[in-house]
Order: sequence, then C-alpha cells, then structure tokens
Amino acid sequence: MSPRSPHLRVVPAEEDAPAAPDADARSSGPGPAPDPLDREAVYRRYAPYVAQVGLRLLGRRGEVEDLVQDVFLAAQRGLDRLENPEAVKGWLATVAVRKAQRRLRRRALRRTLGLDEGEDYGDVADPKANAATRAQLAEVYRALDRVPAQERIAWSLRHVEGEKLGRVAELCGCSLATTKRRIAAAHARLLVELGEGSEGKGSEGERAGDEGAGGDHG
Repeated sequence: MSPRSPHLRVVPAEEDAPAAPDADARSSGPGPAPDPLDREAVYRRYAPYVAQVGLRLLGRRGEVEDLVQDVFLAAQRGLDRLENPEAVKGWLATVAVRKAQRRLRRRALRRTLGLDEGEDYGDVADPKANAATRAQLAEVYRALDRVPAQERIAWSLRHVEGEKLGRVAELCGCSLATTKRRIAAAHARLLVELGEGSEGKGSEGERAGDEGAGGDHG
C-alpha cells in the first residue's frame, strides 16, 4: 500500500472513536458551540473529537485516554483566553497535536532504550474495513513508528486527517514551506520502510509543492 494514498480510513466517524471517560459522544454533533468557560460542556462536546484525532496521530488505542486527559487538563488553563466559542474546537486540535507529538517523542526514546515493544496496530482501522485494508493500515502505522515525530505528525495530518496544507502548518506551528518539507521527508522515509525504494519519492515532494503553490492554504 503506497503511503501516498490520501485520507486513510482509520476512524470512520467521531462516534466510533475510542470513548473518552464520562464523555457523551452524542454531544459532539451539530449545534451551538459551548461557552469556553463551561468546562464540563466543552468536554462533553469535544472529547470524542479529541479522541479521534489522538487515535489517528498515535495509532494506539491504549494511549488515547491519557492524551484526552492531557488535552483537557491544558484546557482548564487555556480556555480562559478564548473569547470566541467557535474557536474552541480548533484550539483543542492544536493542543492535541502538540501533546501527541510529545508522546511520539517519548515513544521513540523508549524504543531506542529497548523499552517499547512496538504495536500490532491490528485494531487501528475502521472496523468496517476488510481484512486486506486493515493489514495495510497496520503496516503503514508500524512504518510510521520509525518516522521522526514532527514529520510523522505533519504527514498524518495531511494524509490521515485530510487537512489542507495551510491548516497542517497552523496545527504544527510552522511555516508552509517547513510543513511541505516535513511531509515530503516522512513520505520518503515511509517508501523506504514499506520497501518501495525510491519510487514516487520525488513526485510526492513535487506534488506537495504544487498544491501549496496552487492555493491550498487551508
């Protein structure tokens, strides 16, 4: 399976994401955004969304609950600075990306020290996916474990979350040019890890650049 395939089906919808503790998945649907000062309402509304983002970035269901808790612990302090309720979801996504990147770095350190035994990733795919697709996604996630955290996050936001390049740059807190470099570097590494050699290596970097130049700025 080529890692260039965009928008991999990992979690089909927020209601199928790992359940966050005490969160009502039904409350994450359409409706007015909750008051940022109402922490309980924010948690009920957005915890399933944060869990979905966390699963797609980390790939390990066992780590999602802790990530959600980390994000909403940060929200206890940071939400006071938000004046627009409509900005809450985007702000939580940014925090989730930052927390996920830290977890991936710690995971890489544990792997270097021989303390991380790896993951099968057999349960990361959409439950409705067929066996072949599930196996292919598991292979991609095992390969992603060998990609540096910053590059992995950028690639996953672009090709798993399906975010536009401009939004990926915002979530990663870097320039558009840096975002494109990270995505291209991750893609090149994945090609090697998945045994596809240099095939498509150049075209992915060129494609990212073309999309960025063509107005794909979020």
